[in-house]
Amino acid sequence: MSVSEDKVSGEEVGRLKAKDPDQGENGLVSYRLTEGDGLGVFELTTDSQTREAVIKLKKMVDYETKRTYMLRIEGSNPHVDPRFIAWGPYRDEATVKIMVEDADEPPVFVAPSYSFEVEENAPAGTQVGRVHAKDTDVANNPVRYMIPRYTDVEQFFSINSEDGMITTTRPLDREAQPWHNISVSATEIGGHHQDTKVRVNIRVKDVNDNAPEFATNNEILMCETIMPGKVIETVSAVDKDEMAHRQHFTFSLAPEIAHNHNFSLKDNRDSTASIHVLRKGFSRLTQDVYFLPIEISDNGQPSLSSTNTLTVRVCSCDSKDTILSCNVEPYVLPAGLSTGALIAILACIVILLAIVVLFVALRRQKKEPLIVFEEEDIRENIITYDDEGGGEEDTEAFDIATLQNPDGANGFLPRKDIKPELQYPMRPGLGSAGGNSVDVDDFIKSRIAEADSDPTAPPYDSIQIYGYEGRGSVAGSLSSLESVTTESDLDYDYLQSWGPRFKRLADLYGTKDYPMNDMDDVEDS
Repeated sequence: MSVSEDKVSGEEVGRLKAKDPDQGENGLVSYRLTEGDGLGVFELTTDSQTREAVIKLKKMVDYETKRTYMLRIEGSNPHVDPRFIAWGPYRDEATVKIMVEDADEPPVFVAPSYSFEVEENAPAGTQVGRVHAKDTDVANNPVRYMIPRYTDVEQFFSINSEDGMITTTRPLDREAQPWHNISVSATEIGGHHQDTKVRVNIRVKDVNDNAPEFATNNEILMCETIMPGKVIETVSAVDKDEMAHRQHFTFSLAPEIAHNHNFSLKDNRDSTASIHVLRKGFSRLTQDVYFLPIEISDNGQPSLSSTNTLTVRVCSCDSKDTILSCNVEPYVLPAGLSTGALIAILACIVILLAIVVLFVALRRQKKEPLIVFEEEDIRENIITYDDEGGGEEDTEAFDIATLQNPDGANGFLPRKDIKPELQYPMRPGLGSAGGNSVDVDDFIKSRIAEADSDPTAPPYDSIQIYGYEGRGSVAGSLSSLESVTTESDLDYDYLQSWGPRFKRLADLYGTKDYPMNDMDDVEDS
């Protein structure tokens, strides 16, 4: 029989059965392993139903380690009649050869885990270390390596898929992340493409790339009455780099205040420094805060230094140097300026503000009437508009006054103190009602002819309105007052030729005698 190397402990490998001729197929038979090289790998049990010997795997087998096992199994009758013991033995043995079958297994890493180190700020492409896995199958397929992205989200590292060499993709910062724990996957090329993973721990080695700084940034509170030579503070420093027992800090005042007359610094040579007061007579009214720039250096390779500012605040204290207040008190007015004078100053300020507000309000009120007055101030101003409408080109294209006074177009302005027939010259081709008269129809035709021949005239679809009553009337202008105020010497006999419609007028003006009944009819009309 055979067993695959991928079977787990407890799985059945095979069965065999011994038969007692006296008891038949279902006779009781007990089985046991007597010898063989597989006693520690396999175990033997009996099936209660079929009375068969069941061979099971006790622990996993490895095809690459051992490919065959030999077992000797004994089957015996547990119930032997004493009368027939001498005829025995009542047992039998069988040799079982078990073949181990090769299974397609994933690659196996040489080490259960890997640990590497890489220097901080090393350039991209720096080699970190190599991992190695192999295919344990007989085929011994090549292995491909990769880093699962979920174990290196920011992709600090890359791996050569063929030889398993891990390199950096960018400089690493130990202060940001001192350890990087990633996984490397190995997959066989060919077969069932099974893979296996191994843990890789990468430690970032520290490099002195951070300058030291104050351990705390608290203010120093100092009494106004402090005596010279007293220590007001002992400062210490820290470094973000990896602290070592040999690391040491030195302190000194910045060069710009090295010779100040207020404070001094003493380096205690134990990575601390003491701040001393040089004088007395500090006052919050004169200066309540002092700033001390202090240079701190480490002993790294290379050595780094930084300037940190220490704040010293002057406070009010009692006789026992207990701090009472560190706030700046308001400046006390001189004794000569009384409370009444202060109130008078404030009153003047308020009055000035009120005057300014009143002045602004009056200016706003003045602007409103001016705007209304300007809107109501209608004057005969000439306003020019550039918009078009009614089919006209624009309001500047022609002078409408010419239409209201056709004689003005030719430079002739009529006079109102003489009769029309005396001041209008005869126009050839015009006048159907007399030699000196101008017919309205002829006038319109003349204007149409002028508009057709004038390139600057309005378009054809424009409406032209002429405020012209015509001239040549014997009666003169209708607006003349002489016809109603004085006796007219004009001859109105021509009214007889105007037809029945003008008979009443002809009767009234055609004779000097007016019958009373006719006058009544005129009044009635």
